[in-house]
Amino acid sequence: MRTPPPLLPEKEFRSHAPGFWKDKLVPQHDWNSSAWQLRNRVTTLAGLEEHLTLTDEERAGVLLSGNKLAMAITPHYFNLIDPEDPEDPIRRQVIPRIEETWEDPDEMADPCGEDSHMPVPGLVHRYPDRVLFLVTDRCASYCRYCTRSRVVSGVGEQELHTDYEAVFRYLERHDEVRDVLLSGGDPLLFSDGKLEAILKRLRSIPHIEFIRIGSRVPIFLPQRITPELCQMLQKYHPLWLSIHTNHPRELTTEVKAGLEMLANHGVPLGNQSVLLRGVNDDADVMKSLVQKLLMCRVRPYYLYQCDLIQGSSHLRASVSTGVEIIEQLRGHTTGYAVPQFVIDAPGGGGKVPVNPDYVLLRDEQRTIIRNFEGRTFEYPEPAMVRV
Repeated sequence: MRTPPPLLPEKEFRSHAPGFWKDKLVPQHDWNSSAWQLRNRVTTLAGLEEHLTLTDEERAGVLLSGNKLAMAITPHYFNLIDPEDPEDPIRRQVIPRIEETWEDPDEMADPCGEDSHMPVPGLVHRYPDRVLFLVTDRCASYCRYCTRSRVVSGVGEQELHTDYEAVFRYLERHDEVRDVLLSGGDPLLFSDGKLEAILKRLRSIPHIEFIRIGSRVPIFLPQRITPELCQMLQKYHPLWLSIHTNHPRELTTEVKAGLEMLANHGVPLGNQSVLLRGVNDDADVMKSLVQKLLMCRVRPYYLYQCDLIQGSSHLRASVSTGVEIIEQLRGHTTGYAVPQFVIDAPGGGGKVPVNPDYVLLRDEQRTIIRNFEGRTFEYPEPAMVRV
């Protein structure tokens, strides 16, 4: 029997526990508790400096983080940080930097125009048949490029005041809505009971066909994915879960186990990545990520161009980089692994797909296309439609 080749380092599933907490002798049952993980998040400059040597840019960013977006990092996720590399892709995602205070005239507090499409507090109705239900403003950890940093974490310039009853009444009246996405903040921070109360109420509305949950908890806090949670979610199918993973190192053994548990309970899983400079703006890194996601039974769904959120210029890669990455995935790995690259049109225009130019010419007689190798092909139009 042939021995399979070893996995590349980025493709390995590893546990990093106890990591920085090794000397604290944390009992295993505590480490595996989502409540313990949340209570012991790193939230202060002193907490960071206990484990890392910060750069001047990071230290200044942490001191100012209370004015824009709070800092909080679960021990599980903190263990993924390389303490010796200030440009580490995990570190760049969750540790504030002074660049967050830079002003850029192209950036906005609400780049997706959600506030202008909010008929009742906490509900965004921008697309014809689907809505975004903002159920909370808290996350297990806070991404420094957060699109909703204006309301998330409790220190932004706005507060989220979701009117749950008004949301449910609106949905009951609008029978064109068939798809509800729960987001925030992170819905999986709710207790099983509180989350189930929302799901049960939504399921009582006949025209709502399926429900989605957007969550980074399986990545930041895999201890939250329990048999009890999965059994509860299973009662409300069709229910989908969109996770948010940007780098292959985020897919640890604990994360893989949680995702597999969800999949085993019938929850279809998709991933949404944000294209970030110094994190995943590299075709090899992205290929490792999407292939590793499939090994976790997660379908790569979207690759987002980073929104024009205030203070994100140091993390934004170019649109051309995203197109080049898709070019180097399509045909070079399974189609299931290729996400759709999209730009959420600034100001509330919705998601616009951006693809490499595979169609070279199209007229009434033919369409000329190229494949991933650069070879060209001609596909004739049916005679009946020719002019």
